[in-house]
Amino acid sequence: MPCCTVLKKGKTSLSELKEKLIVAFTTLQIPDMEEVTELNALKGSFANIEYTLPNGQTVKFWDDNRIYLGNQLHKKDSDRCYGIIADEKYLMVSEYSGYGTDA
Repeated sequence: MPCCTVLKKGKTSLSELKEKLIVAFTTLQIPDMEEVTELNALKGSFANIEYTLPNGQTVKFWDDNRIYLGNQLHKKDSDRCYGIIADEKYLMVSEYSGYGTDA
């Protein structure tokens, strides 16, 4: 099941969605995040890391069986990264250590 119904509509629709999402991520103006220049198709199970909430509960926000658009960007002057992920409705920026730990 693709994330974005646009994946079924073809390259033009996919390119338009990527451009729209890149603008949305850039608009967030996260000062220490590298510039967003590309989004890649990512399987949910690959990008869906666990987050520990303040109450100690762990959660995942994405569907492991869907395809999303995202990328990993380095946090400037740090050994941490930003993971960005989106579909046609939501976008998320996460900060974590290497390989998605300590999100």
